[in-house]
Amino acid sequence: MDIKHIKNLVALMVENDLSKLELQEGETHILLKRGQPPVVENVPAATAPPPPAATGNNPVAAPAPPAKSTETHIRSPMVGTFYSAADPESPPFVTVGDVVEPDTLVCLVEAMKVFNEIKAEVSGRLTKVLVNNAEAVEYDQPLFAVEPI
Repeated sequence: MDIKHIKNLVALMVENDLSKLELQEGETHILLKRGQPPVVENVPAATAPPPPAATGNNPVAAPAPPAKSTETHIRSPMVGTFYSAADPESPPFVTVGDVVEPDTLVCLVEAMKVFNEIKAEVSGRLTKVLVNNAEAVEYDQPLFAVEPI
């Protein structure tokens, strides 16, 4: 099975908003699912090294504290790469303190070389940016915290 063929199938799924694609060619069987929570299996956990400490020169995001009960999150609608601006020279679409409306463009998520505009879909004041620019994000991962106003 060619990885390029699989990537084309995934792109086809994204373009047509498909959640499942099953294909059988001879003895080859492919089952692709998207937009569903991952299946967790009972596998012995390996210990991971602790994350690097953030310094003044290292923009690694610290783990976010639990959200206030009134905060809502703007979540990633897909797996991909988070971009806070249209290009490296441009300012971010939104910053902490900005007021957002449901149609406010807050970021881009690149998936399969397609840049998808992510809108706030909520109203309020942006209180936190929960991911770093050019960081990989998962489906339904919180990207921003918003306090209703």
